[in-house]
Amino acid sequence: MPSWVRRHPVISGLIAILFFAILYKIIVPSAPEYEYVVEPVTRGEVARIVSASGKVRALNTIKVGSEISGQVTDVYVDFNSPVTAGQVLARIDPTRIDARVTQARAQVELARATLAQAEASIIRAQTDFAVQSREFKRQQELAEKGFVSKAGIDQAQNALATAQAALSTAKAQAQSGRAQIAQSTAELSSAQLDLNRTRIIAPTSGVVINKLVEPGTTVAASFQTPNLFEIAADTSRMQVEASVDEADIGQVRVGQTVRFTVDSYPDDTFVAKVGQIRKSATEAQNVVSYLVILDVDNKAGNLLTGMTANVEIVTGTRKNVLRVPASAIRFRPRKDDRPEEDADSEERKPGSKRVTAIWVASDDPYKPVRRVVTLGLIGEDFVEIVKGAKAGEKVLVRTKNLANEDDDEDDFASEDE
Repeated sequence: MPSWVRRHPVISGLIAILFFAILYKIIVPSAPEYEYVVEPVTRGEVARIVSASGKVRALNTIKVGSEISGQVTDVYVDFNSPVTAGQVLARIDPTRIDARVTQARAQVELARATLAQAEASIIRAQTDFAVQSREFKRQQELAEKGFVSKAGIDQAQNALATAQAALSTAKAQAQSGRAQIAQSTAELSSAQLDLNRTRIIAPTSGVVINKLVEPGTTVAASFQTPNLFEIAADTSRMQVEASVDEADIGQVRVGQTVRFTVDSYPDDTFVAKVGQIRKSATEAQNVVSYLVILDVDNKAGNLLTGMTANVEIVTGTRKNVLRVPASAIRFRPRKDDRPEEDADSEERKPGSKRVTAIWVASDDPYKPVRRVVTLGLIGEDFVEIVKGAKAGEKVLVRTKNLANEDDDEDDFASEDE
């Protein structure tokens, strides 16, 4: 062997290097491909959050329409125009309705003239009735003395009855004339009202947020009132209509604090309050949700109607409590690093009481210690620990892949693993 080595020094060197490499691989263990990321147990605030999405709406949006049909001749406002109550927004062609007003006014005058004629007829009939009454009385006195025959009395009585009928007819005509005046006056008032309605008036002060009409547009109000404008009465106060899932609606209460953001201002967080919880459910694609109305202060004017709001409703808070990251109660180490695997299997037995555990780092980074804890408020980022952990302890939250440092995978091992 020594002579062979001397004759083949290169091959002998390579064999020696390979031998020592294999021996080093056997004796010295390889570096692990992963490590556990830990976070400390701290004291602070824990907040329980219900997430939802919604739309920003004006607190009071008024739709302004037209009660008459016709062609729009003038539009005096545009989008975002500030308006005051009573301001003219648009005008509908009044020609046809103006002719109706003139006709109705003429009908009123005609009815008044008819009434005047009827009242004159009453006076004439009253005079004739008085004359015939006196004549009938004289004929009766003469008949008592034998100077007038019965035929003369009958003639005088017939004349009196005719005069009385004429008086009654005149009074009826006068009553009909008054009714005609009332009817014509009502028609005139209706025509004047329609004439006034050709001027589209702002019912309240605010800002025009939508304009649905242009000059030349024909408005048809036969079956329903067409909307011409939408006015936001007060843009300094807004509301968010958020859809909350049925699983979370039980946690929401009126008066709770809300934080939300909008895509237009991603760095700004807006604060609101829960103002109302609508009890009518909405179902879309088998998902049931409820509408929650949030009151928002918009004095700065940044919020506009129709913006999408990403809402977080704070349904509970705890201050200065012991807490761990929420991922710590879901995370489990790999099987090879769990010395208490038998205890884990016990908690999964049918009928066993469910317990919550966290894994605390020990001196050996790959031999964490399982710790059963009692939870308090469960928040989105942190969980309150009532019992089972101390401030400053390091808890495992995820696994980091060392083979590829850019790939920090979150290994939340399943309970069924």
